[in-house]
Amino acid sequence: MIEVRGLTKTFEGFKALDNLSMTVPRGSVYGLVGPNGSGKSTIIRHITGIYRPDAGSVEVDGEPIYENTRNKGRMAYIPDDVFYFMQASIRDMMRYYRGIYPNFSSERFEKLREVFSLDEKMPIRRMSKGMQKQAAFWLCMSTCPEIVVLDEPVDGLDPVMRRQIWSIIMSDVSERGTTVLVSSHNLRELEDVCDHVGILDHGHILLERSLSELQENISKIQIAFPDGAEMPEGLDIIHQTHSGRLSLLIVRGEPQAVMAKLQEAQPLFADALPLSLEEIFIYELGGHDYAVKDIIL
Repeated sequence: MIEVRGLTKTFEGFKALDNLSMTVPRGSVYGLVGPNGSGKSTIIRHITGIYRPDAGSVEVDGEPIYENTRNKGRMAYIPDDVFYFMQASIRDMMRYYRGIYPNFSSERFEKLREVFSLDEKMPIRRMSKGMQKQAAFWLCMSTCPEIVVLDEPVDGLDPVMRRQIWSIIMSDVSERGTTVLVSSHNLRELEDVCDHVGILDHGHILLERSLSELQENISKIQIAFPDGAEMPEGLDIIHQTHSGRLSLLIVRGEPQAVMAKLQEAQPLFADALPLSLEEIFIYELGGHDYAVKDIIL
């Protein structure tokens, strides 16, 4: 389990993280989402032990992660921009990883060669971004990690390779109980793999729930009211749009309870629609100066 409590980090007077707390359950796939500049990469660099907290704590299984060699040996981290030694090839980095990761599996490295059709002798710096990402996954998954931390993990990969990599990760989650923390702007992709979500905004966690709880606590209703009907009181409406008589409502609350309340107005038509993670993200941050604005050009 990853526990972050009251974490604060300041860079030259700018508070990147402000008393942030979050919990990543063991064996879960936790999606960390937020607008640009919200602090996603900063919290990830604390969780991987790169940054020392100014205040607060970051612990893995009850032990601080900073300068903790044992816990770092259980963790694989793939940043947005991968970095390796200047002239190193995949084969060179394999030998290096084998020397520092106690669970590195040469057998698994050989098996994964079938997935990643890369030249092991080519310097990684000469590869395309997509090939570098493949090399990073090949090496990191060969360490048999208990914790995988990913920052924009499949950016630059083609659809087939994206699906292949997620298949490997999810297989480790189900068979080995691997814990995965992933930060990405591709919310549609996260929706397919995550069971927990944390929404980050201005350096702190705005909300943190299982994906099912998030979807159950916000309702998307398409409704048409008869002439003269008024909206029932007591609804926490986050967003609404109108197209003729038909209205689209985003309402905080469980869909069945929201629909029951709306029936008080005796609507001509009412239907609860599924809400995507992307929509939840936009509407949850809508009250925090983060919403799609209508602009007339």
